[in-house]
Amino acid sequence: MNTPTLQDLDRAHVWHPFTQVQTSPPPVAIREGRGATLVDAEGREILDLISSWWVNLHGHGHPAIARAIGDQAHRLEQVIFAGFTHEPAVELCNRLTSVLPAGLDRFFFSDNGSTSVEVALKMALQACRNRGEADRTRFMVFEGGYHGDTVGAMSAGVSSRFFEAWRELLFPVDVMPVATTWIQDPDIEAKETEALAALDRHLETFGTRTIAAILEPLVQGASGMRMHRPSFLRAVVDRLRAQGILVIFDEVMTGFGRLGQPFACLEADRVPDFICLSKGLTGGFLPMSLTVTRTSIHDAFLDDSIDRAFLHGHSFTANPLGCAAALASLELLLDPACEAARKRIEARHRQDLAARVGASPLAKHFRVQGTIAAFELDLPEKGYGSGTSAMLKQFFLERGLLIRPLGSTVYLLPPYCIQDHELDRAYAGIEAAFKHLTP
Repeated sequence: MNTPTLQDLDRAHVWHPFTQVQTSPPPVAIREGRGATLVDAEGREILDLISSWWVNLHGHGHPAIARAIGDQAHRLEQVIFAGFTHEPAVELCNRLTSVLPAGLDRFFFSDNGSTSVEVALKMALQACRNRGEADRTRFMVFEGGYHGDTVGAMSAGVSSRFFEAWRELLFPVDVMPVATTWIQDPDIEAKETEALAALDRHLETFGTRTIAAILEPLVQGASGMRMHRPSFLRAVVDRLRAQGILVIFDEVMTGFGRLGQPFACLEADRVPDFICLSKGLTGGFLPMSLTVTRTSIHDAFLDDSIDRAFLHGHSFTANPLGCAAALASLELLLDPACEAARKRIEARHRQDLAARVGASPLAKHFRVQGTIAAFELDLPEKGYGSGTSAMLKQFFLERGLLIRPLGSTVYLLPPYCIQDHELDRAYAGIEAAFKHLTP
């Protein structure tokens, strides 16, 4: 009798995310990770060019973060966070206050990006109710935005078209256009003018009836690394502010240096009322998220009655191990060496997109923001689950590259430890893909 392999047992018991199990190849069994490299069960090395779903900042198995988790585990691994507190959580919030824009100084812990968004939506709605703003009943979102998989987050991300199976669960939202752009886009001014005019028309009717607007600042991730200009974002936020609408920045992906500065709101020079953080928060080691808001929002919940409190929480809220990992990751992020590495990655992206990717007639709409590089494939199949997308994922994997196209969008979002010779491997793999796709 043959002993079942890890893949056999996986296929028998495990249900993987964003996967059509009937048609997908067996999952790759990963044994270990170090730096920008994953190692599978047979010892084959795979270059992680998407930071393992955008979470890994400093490389796999970073010793400083691993050591911080181990040290904390010997002291306190978990404690209820209702009525109790602990040093790693308080220290993390205090440390982040010095990095985030002034005014974002109240922190609510949860477990993942979806719940950080859910918390922001619930806080915004209840804050309006607690302040007597009963006429505000609407939420505004932006076309192509993706905000997670809980019901509120799905409602906010309805235009991403990932959630058709659960449409009857979702609450209605007002969807506004986004002026997406790319390098040498000749039409960006006209697109921005049109999008802002549509927003103005909507606000004339519904501005004073809107609770909050949520958006991914500068880069919409899951819809294809769609980018918009800081000046456009500022114009949007200024219009929302003029109507008293609360502004939620979903920085689950864009936070912690992905776009250059530690947070996209710093790149855009606009401070939201809420910022949602997760993914890179712990350097990719442990699940944790934060919803950060203003003291004025926090104080709207203060009252003698429990009914006006924010009655929301999670079993592992502010887990001490996650907080220890986040503190260690933040220290690495703020080191000048990390800033220099992010600038080096951006420079290489710009250089190789122009010199290597730009030479192919199959590629268009090149764009770079911080450590993210993306372009579109000019091919007939464009959907998220397209055959071309699946074929390319397998093509890259066979060459030791973890690259997962989003439909027709090919993107790189590597950990900050990646070296130039590793980026050279990535772009050589993309060049090989062009040859493979050319009849």
